[in-house]
Amino acid sequence: MNKRILKRNKRQVSRAQERVRLPEPDLRTGEQLTAARDLSRGVASRRCVPHPHYAAPSIRNPAGPAAGSVPKAEAE
Repeated sequence: MNKRILKRNKRQVSRAQERVRLPEPDLRTGEQLTAARDLSRGVASRRCVPHPHYAAPSIRNPAGPAAGSVPKAEAE
């Protein structure tokens, strides 16, 4: 039983090692890295700005009720 477990573990480890991918090195220059950092900071700051509550009103159905719909009170 112990040999079977060891063999199984060995197989699992070898299969897991086949799937491992090493990260590729970053080939950008220093100027490109600083530009990318500045750009990402700008995007992050725009996401954090709270919008005023009146900027985007919540309208469920802007078209209004359907032409053929009947209110509940009149249906009975």
